[in-house]
Amino acid sequence: MSLKLLAVNGSVTRHSRTGTLLRTVLDGAAKAHPEIETELLELAEYRLDFCDGRDPWAYAGDTAEVIRKVVEADALIVGTPVYRASFTGALKNLLDLIPNDALAGKAVGLVATGGSDHHLLALEYALRPVISYFRAHTVPGTVYAQNAHFDAGKELVDPEVRWRAQQLGEETVELAYRLRAGSGQRLAGPPPPAIPRKALG
Repeated sequence: MSLKLLAVNGSVTRHSRTGTLLRTVLDGAAKAHPEIETELLELAEYRLDFCDGRDPWAYAGDTAEVIRKVVEADALIVGTPVYRASFTGALKNLLDLIPNDALAGKAVGLVATGGSDHHLLALEYALRPVISYFRAHTVPGTVYAQNAHFDAGKELVDPEVRWRAQQLGEETVELAYRLRAGSGQRLAGPPPPAIPRKALG
């Protein structure tokens, strides 16, 4: 049975370094597992509503489409540039919009880009805990790339980072397959307390 791997780019800049890094991850996954389907979701190409607490399925337009893509994915790679030592507001808004069980039991790989190595651990203390809240299985290793790893055209030129990115793609898919085969259903642990959605109107 095939698998859908969705990469989510939390940057709102078109042709971003984060997008380049995510494409490298997807390439690595597809080369190791040619049977899978891959897609890069660029938040810069969508006009998402700000989360206002309503039921996720009450949104329409671009917001509904993006929520659907996340829910239907079997595994994900989540990428973000690091701003103020954390992930972007656009990515936070998406995580606020999606259903609480949208990532439950899924394999999720994490990548980030930044201006220097100073933000290397932002994935660990800022993004991984939020993804874990959704009861996803994050791949233990992450990939961080800084400006010096790209050329002037925002192409990823550092060979070690390229190799690590490709490995992340491959291993995210392998984890997804193992989770699927090991249980017959997603292993996600106990759900969090129910959070009622506000009524609109």
